[in-house]
Amino acid sequence: MALGKKGHELAVKVIRYIIILIFVVPMMLPLLWMLSTALKEGNMVFTNPPQWIPETFAWENFSKGLQTVKFWSRFVNTLFITVLCCIGQVLSCMCVGYAIGRIKFPGRKVWFYMIVGSMMLPGMVTLIPVFKIWSALGFVNSYVPLIVPAFLGSPFYTFMVRQFMTTIPRSYDEAARIDGASRLQILVRVIAPMCKPVMATIVVMQFQGSWNDYLAPLLYIIDNSKWTLAIGIAQMSNTNYGVQWNTLMAADVVYLLPMLILFFLAQDFFMQGLGSMNSAGVK
Repeated sequence: MALGKKGHELAVKVIRYIIILIFVVPMMLPLLWMLSTALKEGNMVFTNPPQWIPETFAWENFSKGLQTVKFWSRFVNTLFITVLCCIGQVLSCMCVGYAIGRIKFPGRKVWFYMIVGSMMLPGMVTLIPVFKIWSALGFVNSYVPLIVPAFLGSPFYTFMVRQFMTTIPRSYDEAARIDGASRLQILVRVIAPMCKPVMATIVVMQFQGSWNDYLAPLLYIIDNSKWTLAIGIAQMSNTNYGVQWNTLMAADVVYLLPMLILFFLAQDFFMQGLGSMNSAGVK
């Protein structure tokens, strides 16, 4: 019976991994094709039948691609915007999420439902009015319109923080209050250290959003010395002389690396943060 039970568990695991592979392989194919194209010479990109592994690796495509996109200067621009946006989202969403999730005050649920309801408003609806506001304030061709909104908080991230904080027992707050701690001290010294999973989730998702943001920099940034990597790489395919797909894909591979590295470093916290949303109800 023991052998039969172990055999059954092994069969279930094998079937599970086979199903996972069936779904993973199609998702990995575009990434593998991008890497393959990045290592090919120009005349090998569109060979038929396709050649996944080039006979010779054209490593010079990476240096050409980075030089064409002016990678390092635009990398600094993008990293500056992205890091500040991550900091802004964490600070603002932690404060608002703590207030709504752990402080009882009149109208708390109304504010919570307004925040959740605002997620249903498409971003395109506010695109023109917001642009006119920033233009009237004189902040076009600066990073201010790209960074300041992050310090005002995202409804979705605020919802995540609030849901995560409802899973933390209120006895921690009560004990800290007895010891004379203020609300800010409770948040910073007691609650925030226990919210590392949701903060990591915010950082990963906001990093990905800011790093890949193309529309906002395109609207607000005029001077090409202030361009982000998303705009720079898009311009590589906007040419009258034909697209060099191998150098474009090489630049794309390097462009993806920071996001992949961050996700792999924070994936445990990231999954815990997302899982907390399922374990907490609206209270």
